[in-house]
Amino acid sequence: QVQLVESGGTLVQPGESLRLSCAASGFTLNRTAIGWFRQAPGKEREAISCMAKHGAWDIYLDSVKDRVAISKDNDVNMVYLRVSNLKPEDTAYYYCATDLQKYCVNFRRSSNMNYWGKGTAIMVSS
Repeated sequence: QVQLVESGGTLVQPGESLRLSCAASGFTLNRTAIGWFRQAPGKEREAISCMAKHGAWDIYLDSVKDRVAISKDNDVNMVYLRVSNLKPEDTAYYYCATDLQKYCVNFRRSSNMNYWGKGTAIMVSS
């Protein structure tokens, strides 16, 4: 079955960087679009970035578009999100998600995603 397991979240100070990881199983990563959402306390879940099967990617969240980079390693079925220059407003749970489609056409809306990990938390505080 499809499984997504995120890791890498932790407490950091403003200005630091983190790389989040998502271990994917139960599907073929090089045939599937996959990406990241985040949800801050009291706020709706929002799409950050998606990578299509062939490696093309999109960033949807304006507040992080100059500070995030999505990548993947098909050989080990891992997806990554690097977030730089972290700010207190980046504090949230970060989720890996997929709808098992090839491209990121439907990725912007969380309701379109069929599979989710349990999330990993980033807390940015001095």
